[in-house]
Amino acid sequence: MRPLTEGLSMAESPNHIACSWVPANSVVLVIMEPPKFIDGDVSPFAHEPVMVGEIATYARAIAPGVFVDLTLGGAGHSAAILESNEGLALHGIDQDEIAIEAATRRLAAFGDRAMIHRARFDRAAAVLEEAQVDSIQLFLMDLGVSSPQLDSPARGFSYRLDGPLDMRMDNSQTLTAADVVNGYSPGELIDVIRSYGDERHAKRIVDAIVARRPIATTNELAQIIADAIPAAARRKSTGHPAKRTFQAIRIEVNDELAILGSTIDAMVELLGPGGVGLVLTYHSGEDRIAKNRFRDAIDGDALPGMPSPSSYVWHFRGAQTPTDAEIEQNPRARSARLRAIRRLEAA
Repeated sequence: MRPLTEGLSMAESPNHIACSWVPANSVVLVIMEPPKFIDGDVSPFAHEPVMVGEIATYARAIAPGVFVDLTLGGAGHSAAILESNEGLALHGIDQDEIAIEAATRRLAAFGDRAMIHRARFDRAAAVLEEAQVDSIQLFLMDLGVSSPQLDSPARGFSYRLDGPLDMRMDNSQTLTAADVVNGYSPGELIDVIRSYGDERHAKRIVDAIVARRPIATTNELAQIIADAIPAAARRKSTGHPAKRTFQAIRIEVNDELAILGSTIDAMVELLGPGGVGLVLTYHSGEDRIAKNRFRDAIDGDALPGMPSPSSYVWHFRGAQTPTDAEIEQNPRARSARLRAIRRLEAA
């Protein structure tokens, strides 16, 4: 493994922008001037990381080595982990340009312990191979949408704030929420909303959407969804009636579930002895994939190169959830579930 002090690091560019392109579409960015914001959004990328205390506690016991944050965001989890364990060095990965800029500023104090790559998380194994990293001690995936993304109308994630139907994590990709909402056939759209949103009223919602096409804004779509759901169901709901449908469309736009399983497999395979993998999910489909991939690894039948019997165990049984106090402070944490796997120490 190449030392992390090689290549571009935080410490090399304390007062200016530096951008170094590396092979296969991965980019390491170091940006030390105020971050840009989209379409007049002047809110900083300040995000409250979910279950950060529990995650930092697990990280504290990890042996020195490489830590990979596959969903870096504003680097709240990564900063807490680097603070809790000085033996870990970070490779942080995110496809969102604004998140990359904010994370770079957040992690500048850690110098060459923090390397940042702009890439989608399914390219994590390739990014690490390019960096000559062949073993890791910790990986983290937080599959939630960050508060700054939700709260920026221009990003089109929010059903509460009016903006264009976008929902792209990576603004360079072509498929948008508008394409899904206005271009998918009714059958395709029903499948998306049922599969990714667990929405029982998917057909009613799609019938209403098709009748009102073309739909241009998030407020317009949210109102159509709310009107399509029976009043009794709206009264019983604990959240906004459009929440599940917006979640489903976001997952479809960013191809999130299709790439999740293979990414978890690749990271589990890279864990060194005593290494731990953590996945934080917010949706039953995500949680099911994480649980099944971890269980397959533990059972010894998921990865082609896995030793038999398996060298993996549950780091803790079942899924952990946020405390009541955290949910009260950050209601968006309510649906979070944390699962963990550990590779056994070598005999």
